[in-house]
This record gives sequence, structure tokens and C-alpha cells, in this order.
Amino acid sequence: MNRNDRKTALAALVVAFLALIALFLLGEDGTATMQENPKEKAESHRSNRGRQVHYAVDGQRRAESFPFDPNTADSTQLLRLGLSPWQVHNIYKYRAKGGIYRQKEDFARLYGLTVKDYRRLEPYIRISKDYLPAATLVGERSSYERDTVRFPVKIDSTQHVVLNTADTSQLKKVPGIGSYYAKEIVRHGKWLGGYVSVDQLDEIEGFPQEAKRYFTIEQSQPQRLNINKLTLQQLRRHPYINYYQAKTIVDYRRLHGDIKSLQDLRFSRDFPPEAIQRLEPYVTY
Repeated sequence: MNRNDRKTALAALVVAFLALIALFLLGEDGTATMQENPKEKAESHRSNRGRQVHYAVDGQRRAESFPFDPNTADSTQLLRLGLSPWQVHNIYKYRAKGGIYRQKEDFARLYGLTVKDYRRLEPYIRISKDYLPAATLVGERSSYERDTVRFPVKIDSTQHVVLNTADTSQLKKVPGIGSYYAKEIVRHGKWLGGYVSVDQLDEIEGFPQEAKRYFTIEQSQPQRLNINKLTLQQLRRHPYINYYQAKTIVDYRRLHGDIKSLQDLRFSRDFPPEAIQRLEPYVTY
């Protein structure tokens, strides 16, 4: 190469070398590339990490699970549970109208809530007792507060009630006997003048047969009628003496004198053997 060619080649090498230095120092957009110092680099990392968390919350929220009361939970808690903003709005609207979640199943009625979401949240739902119906307080009464007047404690199969001396409160302790039958037992006993047999309870219409085994008769002393002195009307007041039987007694006394025994009336069709046997404990002569 002659001298001029060598000068030209040397100049081209210098230009190429300067171009390489320029490409190294300058970015593709023509701005200078500078090495970040450690402080700036840490701030940049924190900024990027904050943007990622924001995306995780607003873009693809990760649902959390923790105990909550749908009657008192605020919007932040409800969003953390994985509910959509419009679902949170519906909860607030429901509560503002006086709506109350009284049991876990009530929360399942939330519009848009899937079975999968409800099953995930159901174990964490805690309904405060303040939002339960007031009627549940009745079930919280302890045993010693039981109303034994309206709901008496029943006796067991080994216990018995003396039929002629028991009052209505004692009678209602018998299984199957309530206020109605307790009053009927007392009323019928007074009408008879006292019970002489437990089977006389069958004379009360609809009396429960299973209740008879809880009664007993002790030292029965029924009131007796002096059939030789009472008038027809007085005789008729006893449940075991009807009009025709009372008339037969009065007629017999008029024709034959005082009655010595009910067997004196056995020839009357109004006094068959069963009628005499039933009436015998209640008469005197």
C-alpha cells in the first residue's frame, strides 16, 4: 500500500474504534446507560414488588380463610374472604334493610355464591348469639327452672297414685293424664261418692287405658246412700241409679216396707245382677 492508502486505512480503523466506544456508551434509543447505585436499585425492586401485590389483589385475588360473622364483617374482611365487590355491596344492602343471618345456611343465599365457595367459607362462619331468635332463650333455661305447674314431672312405672286422695296436680304426674283427665277423675269421683275400683275410670269417656296401672285404691270408704229414706229425685243423683231404678226403689218401699238388701230388688228387670253388684258399695239400709 502506498502512503495515501495507509493513511486512509488507519483513519477508517480509528473511526470504527470510536464507533464501537459510542455503541457501548449509548443505548439503542440514544440515551446514556448508567450503572444504578445500590440504593436506587433497592427502591426500584420495592416498587416493582408493590405492583405485583397490587395485581394479585385486584387482578387475581387470593382468597383467605378466617372466622367471620356475616352480620358484622366489614368490606375489607369480606373482600379478603374472596367475595366480589358487588357481593359485598349486596351484603351491606341486605343488612341495611334489617336482614339478619341467623344461621350458617342463610349466608348460602348470597347471590352469586357458588357451592364450592360456600363449603370453603362455611366452617369459618360464626353467628353471634345476639342475632339468634329470642325464642332460643327458652331452651337455655336450666332444669331447676322448669315450670312444674304446666309441665309436671311424670312418675315412673314403679310409682302409684292413690285414686281417692290425689288432687289434680298429683294426677297430672301420671303418664297420659293431662289437665282434662285430671279434672274428670276428680269430678267423677265426687259424683260416685268415691272410687272402689280402678276399673271405674273406664266410665270416663276416652280414658287412656295405659294410665290405669299407675293408680291404686287404699282403704276405700265411699259415701253411702240410705235408700230407705231418700226421695226419688235424690236417688236419681247417683250415677248408678237411673229414673226407673229410683222409681222401683220408691215403689218397693211403698208396697213392701224398708229394703233389707239390694237382693230384694233382684226380681225387678231394672236391677239385673251387674247393676246390683255395681251399686252395692254405695248403699246403706
